[in-house]
Amino acid sequence: MWGLVRLLLAWLGGWGCMGRLAAPVRAWAGSRGRPGPALLRTRRSWVWNQFFVIEEYAGPEPVLIGKLHSDVDRGEGRTKYLLTGEGAGTVFVIDEATGNIHVTKSLDREEKAQYVLLAQAVDRASNRPLEPPSEFIIKVQDINDNPPVFPLGPYHATVPEMSNVGTSVIQVTAHDADDPSYGNSAKLVYTVLDGLPFFSVDPQTGVVRTAIPNMDRETQEEFLVVIQAKDMGGHMGGLSGSTTVTVTLSDVNDNPPKFPQGLYQFSVVETAEPGVLVGRLQAQDPDLGDNALMAYSILDGEGSEAFSIGTDSQGRDGLLTVRKPLDFETRRSYSFRVEATNTLIDPAYLRRGPFKDVASVRVAVQDAPEPPAFTQAAYHLAVLENKAPGTLVGQISAMDLDSPASPIRYSILPYSDPERCFSIEPEDGTIRTAAPLDREARVWHNLTVLATELDSSAQASRVQVAIQTLDENDSAPQLAEPYDTFVCDSAAPGQLIQVIRALDRDEVGNSSRVSLQGPLGPDANFTVQDNRDGSASLLLPSRPAPPRQAPYLVPIELWDWGQPALSSTATVTVSVCRCRPDGSVASCRAEAQLSPTGLSTGALLAIVTCVGTLLALLVLFVALRRQKQEALMVLEEEDVRENIITYDDEGGGEEDTEAFDITALQNPDGAAPPAPGPPARRDVLPRGARAQRQPRPPGPADVAQLLALRLREADEDPGVPPYDSVQVYGYEGRGSSCGSLSSLGSGSEAGGAPGPTEPLDDWGPLFRTLAELYGAKEPQGP
Repeated sequence: MWGLVRLLLAWLGGWGCMGRLAAPVRAWAGSRGRPGPALLRTRRSWVWNQFFVIEEYAGPEPVLIGKLHSDVDRGEGRTKYLLTGEGAGTVFVIDEATGNIHVTKSLDREEKAQYVLLAQAVDRASNRPLEPPSEFIIKVQDINDNPPVFPLGPYHATVPEMSNVGTSVIQVTAHDADDPSYGNSAKLVYTVLDGLPFFSVDPQTGVVRTAIPNMDRETQEEFLVVIQAKDMGGHMGGLSGSTTVTVTLSDVNDNPPKFPQGLYQFSVVETAEPGVLVGRLQAQDPDLGDNALMAYSILDGEGSEAFSIGTDSQGRDGLLTVRKPLDFETRRSYSFRVEATNTLIDPAYLRRGPFKDVASVRVAVQDAPEPPAFTQAAYHLAVLENKAPGTLVGQISAMDLDSPASPIRYSILPYSDPERCFSIEPEDGTIRTAAPLDREARVWHNLTVLATELDSSAQASRVQVAIQTLDENDSAPQLAEPYDTFVCDSAAPGQLIQVIRALDRDEVGNSSRVSLQGPLGPDANFTVQDNRDGSASLLLPSRPAPPRQAPYLVPIELWDWGQPALSSTATVTVSVCRCRPDGSVASCRAEAQLSPTGLSTGALLAIVTCVGTLLALLVLFVALRRQKQEALMVLEEEDVRENIITYDDEGGGEEDTEAFDITALQNPDGAAPPAPGPPARRDVLPRGARAQRQPRPPGPADVAQLLALRLREADEDPGVPPYDSVQVYGYEGRGSSCGSLSSLGSGSEAGGAPGPTEPLDDWGPLFRTLAELYGAKEPQGP
């Protein structure tokens, strides 16, 4: 009861509870006056008055929202009030002496709806609790401070065109952050601000629906609808928010195809091949996608025979093409009707049909130069074999359709008749044989005949002419293959030795049955029995053939039953062999017994040839190696460098006289004086005999003098060829009035080559540049 009273007082803003009694109250737990155990309940001694604080309230000073009071507080100032919990000391403060609670700042219910606090009264001097702690809640009272919002907006929706009234399009939902349990701050009402009269919205649920019937996508495809949500139940003073809904009408097949014109006229040349495009028909359908797909067809029979119509890759336009070859001379125009029909038809919209349309088409055939036309697409002729050249085979004919009186010239293409077996008359197309034909060699001759207009050689056409060679009985029968068989010497009389087959190359229809007959008489070693099917059986007679090493040659006579009958004679070889018990041949002829086993003569010759070839290659290889080694060897007497090249031992320098034999070097004192006169040219071989070098006695071991002597001797020796460029350029130009042009000098010339003895200016214009190089002054100009 006390709790109910306290809550009621708190709601009304009055004083909630009374102070604690001086003594506890005893309540009997029994019922109907019966005694029972006593239960003690201590009443709260707190006193507070407010549980709510209005949100967003802002004043100049802290706002008093409640008061804590205990009945133990006698007003003597000994009681101290404490406040702990959520927001204590920051949001809420308490007066320690009076117990008044103030809020220090503006609160927002949407951030925090309530605060749980703990109040306690203690002795100011000793901080001893005077009352047990008591928990209470301060709720933030809501006000309408948040407008509705659409978290998912803006919206996009699609609805089929031609939908009925009330068709659901989309549902929009707004949210209000205010307290839905307190007042009408969060009670929303939906209305349409923009989009009437096409769409409506349910005020409570926010479902957008169509408001009028037969909305046509082809008239207007997209609508922008503005939806408003207002709180406070839509009453004045409420807050509102809005969003947009973009509604797109999806297409349905509600429009039939329509030709923009009733008559289409086209033209096509008569030489157009089947499949050539004649024209394009475009029926219009304002629908989209599959709803606009169309199929075209030709209604009249005459048009469907010459032309065909289909649909392009987009499925919208009709393509009129040639179906069969056209002929201007036969028919010059075609008129027919074409129908366009939707391929997908929605039964719900059949009332808006029919979903098809018809247009007339006229096609004019244009004349064009045409090649000659043959009377037949291909010709099949026949002629007997073995006929004399010039025999008539047949005739072909072609005509110029544009001008029937125009002459035509015929010819056989050479590649179709490489053997020149036929000829054709250029004027009338008569084909004759040019050589005797043989059916057994070739039965069919496929010719290609070319017909060309004389007035226009570019107009030509071809035709295939197949000529069959008919058979005559001109081939005598013969054996199908050479027969070489054997018979065992122990064979019984009448045994089958071989089945002999005959072959007649003549055609079967020319009575080419072949008969075979062998030798007759009692002395015949073998019997030939005609099987009357083009074959005969070779049998062993009752009297066996005497054994011998040489094979038997059995004559066979063959003839046919043609007109006239032809015959021939052939021979079958039969060997009498000694056989094993199992019937295999042991031996037949003497030469077979004497034939050597092993390799044949051809194999031996091949082996000998290979061995000889390998030996020849080996000898040639050895000779080339030896020749190469001899070419690399240098004879000692041809080595003009003499001792310098033969000495290949590293020495110790000029002081080392032990590493080589000094007496092997020539005596520098024995060198002959230079020959008088100008030195000989060393850039060519000397014409005279080479002078023999005289041996010199050994002299003092002075290597420097020895090398100088050798150098002088090499320079003055006319038999030594110029192995270096120094010697060549040193003596180049000898005998010329200009002297040598080389800046190099020989070791034998102390001062180098002498300069020119005549003035450089006298050399003339040809050597003008050379004279400038030698320091001559440039001649003065005129």
